Amino acid sequence: MTLVRHALMALALLAAWAPAALATDEVQAIPTRRGVTQPFVLVRPPGDPVASVILFAGGDGALGLRAGAIKGLGGNFLVRNRERFARHGLLVAVPDAPSDHKNLDRFRTSADHAADIRVLIAALRALAPAPVWLVGTSMGTVSAAGVAARLRAEGGPDGIVLTSTVTRYSREHGDSVDEVRVKDIAVPTLLVHNRDDACPASRYGDALLLLPDFAKTPRHELLTFEGGDPPQSPPCEAASAHGYLGLEAKVVKAIADWIKATPRP
Repeated sequence: MTLVRHALMALALLAAWAPAALATDEVQAIPTRRGVTQPFVLVRPPGDPVASVILFAGGDGALGLRAGAIKGLGGNFLVRNRERFARHGLLVAVPDAPSDHKNLDRFRTSADHAADIRVLIAALRALAPAPVWLVGTSMGTVSAAGVAARLRAEGGPDGIVLTSTVTRYSREHGDSVDEVRVKDIAVPTLLVHNRDDACPASRYGDALLLLPDFAKTPRHELLTFEGGDPPQSPPCEAASAHGYLGLEAKVVKAIADWIKATPRP
């Protein structure tokens, strides 16, 4: 039995689809590699999903879901806006580190990470007949780009979104998008960046230089934002321009609108 078939059988344990009021967090876990499970938070939209999104948090990627709720990275741009994405008609999954890793440091570009997310993509497709997109922010862009680059032949996403892309090596977390074969990515790709991002690992100028590397994609674009609220954290953390503080509603709407406007292959 393949990993994907095994995971799809596990989906029978999930609650049946009920497009009513916006649901609260549902903490789930599906089997992926041998002896490994992939925990994630599921947030359902109020109606039938127009697309599904897998939101990759930045930092070390550890949500701490083994305790049954989000214990870490709750302030991360994508994590704190997960219900906002759902209100735009998107079925949302926010993955934690897999059961055999305490976090995603030096794991985001690995074949095992791509294998885990391949199963999660299949699980979302089983839940809703809609495109599945990978959305990463900060260090989460390494996951989104790395998985898309590896899953080119089968089981990959329908598109990716990279926000506050980390293009320079992170000594703390050990990865950057520069270590991903982004020129191999062939699905629609949206880059989102704040011109005022002061994080040295995710410079706005680097996003401009990165955009032409997505020449194989049928559609690619850089959306630029600026302004927002005064920073309340160091420049590489989420309560700053790096995390779109004060711009959350505009940025999430722009991402959702771009996903909805992209024709499905």
